[in-house]
Amino acid sequence: MRIEFVGAARTVTGSSYILKNDDFTIMIDCGMFQGKRELKERNYLGLIYAPEQIDALLVTHAHIDHSGLIPKLVKKGFNNRIFATKATCDLLEIMLPDSAHIQEMDSEWVSRRNKKLGREPVEPLYTIEDAQASISHLAPQNYGEIFEVVPGVKARFRDAGHILGSAFIEVWVTEKGKETKIVFSGDLGPDDQAIIKNAEVLDDADILLIESTYGDRLHKSKTDTYAEFEKIINDAYNKQGNIIIPSFAVERTQEIIYTLGFLFREGKIPKIPVYIDSPLAISATEIFRKNPDCFDEATKTMLSRGESPLNFPNLTYTRSTQESKDLNKKAKGAIIISASGMCTAGRIKFHLQNNLFKPESSVIFVGYQAEGTLGRQLVEGEKRVRVYGEDVAVNAAIHTLGGFSGHADKNKLLSWIKTIQNPALKVFVVHGEEKASLNLSEEIKNLYGYETYVPGWGDIYDLETFEKDHADHYGVIDTDKVSHVEGDIEEVKDLLDDFIEKYRKLKEKGSVPLIKNLTNDVEDLKEMIKMISKRF
Repeated sequence: MRIEFVGAARTVTGSSYILKNDDFTIMIDCGMFQGKRELKERNYLGLIYAPEQIDALLVTHAHIDHSGLIPKLVKKGFNNRIFATKATCDLLEIMLPDSAHIQEMDSEWVSRRNKKLGREPVEPLYTIEDAQASISHLAPQNYGEIFEVVPGVKARFRDAGHILGSAFIEVWVTEKGKETKIVFSGDLGPDDQAIIKNAEVLDDADILLIESTYGDRLHKSKTDTYAEFEKIINDAYNKQGNIIIPSFAVERTQEIIYTLGFLFREGKIPKIPVYIDSPLAISATEIFRKNPDCFDEATKTMLSRGESPLNFPNLTYTRSTQESKDLNKKAKGAIIISASGMCTAGRIKFHLQNNLFKPESSVIFVGYQAEGTLGRQLVEGEKRVRVYGEDVAVNAAIHTLGGFSGHADKNKLLSWIKTIQNPALKVFVVHGEEKASLNLSEEIKNLYGYETYVPGWGDIYDLETFEKDHADHYGVIDTDKVSHVEGDIEEVKDLLDDFIEKYRKLKEKGSVPLIKNLTNDVEDLKEMIKMISKRF
């Protein structure tokens, strides 16, 4: 039996693993790569060598970095069942078409640009039709019930405490008369998240794949996080600026709604207008209300008193694009919560474009920001960022509240592993940037003495000998419609030629504007080109 690391290996995105032997091929998660360009381009590679030969897909949860390539998999020939919890299936029914809509919009934008440059149009990664087709394969399962995946393979979903419906997956494989238990952690949540239950305890495993998003960091306590959140809101309110919260549509948005409701009821913050500006988040919130079996006891008690954990009087949901645009005219001293959480797409970019340059505004990040994302640039202190092709000065106050993260921190991950009672356990550390994965790997070895591995992208391990090989098809592009770096370099050349021509015309007329600023900008451009050239 072998396992192939299709994604989330020394990176925190693109989760996907293939478990196979001579009798079966099973995929666990089918996530989209997000973040910097070299990661996003992996979405266009032929990573799955033969989708039609995959016997089943198991999905830990609905976040796009774990599920976003499912429509592509179906489009390329996968035609079997997709197992997930009921709540995850409910969420996938809205999230996959939403992702497809983004793919269609992005390809339309690139095609319009290419037309101006005399290039071929590009096809979307997948379409809404592909997403709808993939939904028909969903096979909902209950937490805690063991089911047959294929002959010789059983599985069980158990609560991972990360988002609504999230699970770690226990897989039992019988091979040559021997049973091996493999556990896929998915994303594990911290203790005491709002609304949903804590992660269940894992008792045993032979092989464990453990996430490491925060494998080298600790979160603030919920008490400290709430106090900091309260202070940021009150300070921003006193400046009369808007508070922009980029938030993942599923779980983070609902936790922020829950927390704001608590702070309002306790009189800790003024009752300022709050807008949820994300159709996906609105739909996800409705799905939360339909799955109370996933709620923790505190939320169930709240509901029994007739109170709503996901509503309060000064909360407004905006669905239409026009309502979203109107917010930038009428919202003053308001809280605007919008997706996506890493600022890679969606309405949040529009709100950032209209608020980042204002010193009275604040931006609060409540979730992980992957490498190469706009969100990562902002939390790392960039003073100028590019939004919708426009340079925007960052004058707003930028805050990061790690205590709202839906991921377990290092201590929680280590305590979760501690309950496993198998001295021969083998551990693969995945779903983390390289530094975090390596750090957690060392901690596990030092604390528990388990043999650990930090696989690379495309690595294949024999699960009997633990010898490593590497997939030989990872460099194969499965479409010639994807834009390449050569095209982007050609566009840079065109832009420079256009700039030089405009400059010369203005110079001939004696009307070059803002010569000091122009000189500084050109100097910055020169330094950037020099820096890039030094990498070769």
